[in-house]
Amino acid sequence: MCTAIMSETTKNSLESCLQQLKCHFTWNLVEGESSLDDFEDRVCNKTEFQNSEFKATMCNIQAYIKDCRGQHEAALECLRQAEEFIRREHASQAEIRSLVTWGNYAWVYYHLGRLAEAQIYVDKVKQVCKKFSSPYRIERSEMDCEEGWTRLKCGGNQNERAKMCFQKALAKSPKDPEVTSGLAIASYRLDNWPPPRNSIDPLRQAVRLNPDNQYVKVLLAMKLRKMNEANEGERLVEEALKKAPFATDVLRRAAKLYRSKGDLDQAIELLRQALKFMPNNAHLHFHIGSCYRAKVLETQKTAENEMCGKREKLQELIGHALHHLRRAEKINGNLFLVCSYLACLCVQAGQYEEAEYYFQKEFSKELPPVAKQVLHLRYGNFQLYNMKCEEKAIHHFVEGVKINQESKESEKMKNKLQKIVKIRLSKDEADSVALHLLEFLQDLNGEMQPAEENSERDLDSGNLIPLVSLAEE
Repeated sequence: MCTAIMSETTKNSLESCLQQLKCHFTWNLVEGESSLDDFEDRVCNKTEFQNSEFKATMCNIQAYIKDCRGQHEAALECLRQAEEFIRREHASQAEIRSLVTWGNYAWVYYHLGRLAEAQIYVDKVKQVCKKFSSPYRIERSEMDCEEGWTRLKCGGNQNERAKMCFQKALAKSPKDPEVTSGLAIASYRLDNWPPPRNSIDPLRQAVRLNPDNQYVKVLLAMKLRKMNEANEGERLVEEALKKAPFATDVLRRAAKLYRSKGDLDQAIELLRQALKFMPNNAHLHFHIGSCYRAKVLETQKTAENEMCGKREKLQELIGHALHHLRRAEKINGNLFLVCSYLACLCVQAGQYEEAEYYFQKEFSKELPPVAKQVLHLRYGNFQLYNMKCEEKAIHHFVEGVKINQESKESEKMKNKLQKIVKIRLSKDEADSVALHLLEFLQDLNGEMQPAEENSERDLDSGNLIPLVSLAEE
């Protein structure tokens, strides 16, 4: 079996054995994914995880991704690192904890065409499984947990399967802190999905059995806040940040909590702390930039007579937002909304050429219907108020309204078109553009709704230009 050349019969036998292994290559992790790039970005950068634990899990996932890219030698290096972490962190369970890694080794060597070495790792798995009267896979909570953590890290459509893995493990080990933590995180992620689920009990159980898991504490705090038990939540967050001040998953989740309660400064501070450890994480830069953008919107809501002393502060906030969003876009230009945000902020900063660049880049993406409407609304505002090009504005408002999707953006664009019609007809009753728009709007609504009062002032007011370009969602 260790010869370099194997017969076709032996190869077929090896392939059959590989399919029976419990590992990343038999879990179909990329099934249904739009692209490997998106999958890798979510796994490595977006999805929060127990970053202080389960290092071997992460190495195995990275090995799987690299093998999918054809980088087999790099995949083997990741698997070697996974073995080292297992020996260091799970010495008493090294054999069972290594089964997934050995299965991955077998698959990578198989893809390399090094079939004899692939068989060696299949045999290693078999030797351990024989102790439990099973040829190539065993039913142990450790194996269920490993699959559960892997699927949790992959996120997206894997969360439901992750929960099933932890429920299966819980049946075997009902008081295991690792199992209860995994089940609590999976339950939390699924809590906002239909049908309604209650994740508060698994979270409380996980905190009770595993008080050192600070990430779960923050998840519980967020759930408590939604249930109007903010005081207990505040205490848990403060405790988690005190005990794990350098854990990026805790920092990122706590930042979301503070942002949700409107404390943008604290959210930014926590995200900046996480950025020290992950300086090239596009999602961190995006969230920091989004927080600064929210502060820009807050400042713009200030009454005009109070704005005099805040204009310099406003420009400073715009500068911070642009800096972080540009970094995010440079690292990962496919992030949802990043180019749209950048375009509007560039308008704020008077950088119209750059705004045009980001608008066009956003138009080049595949967007869901409402996001397309938002983009047409923003770009139409830009053309109407900043570039003084009513023709292009009309075109984009019409294109946005044509998207068959009811939304507040669609209503805003209809209103803008109505105002334009009213102003143009007040100047020339035979205006062909206005009459064509009027017919278009009547076809949409049966009859045109009356335009708002002071519509001409709204269209022409220079004071409304900055806010309208950025804030309309």
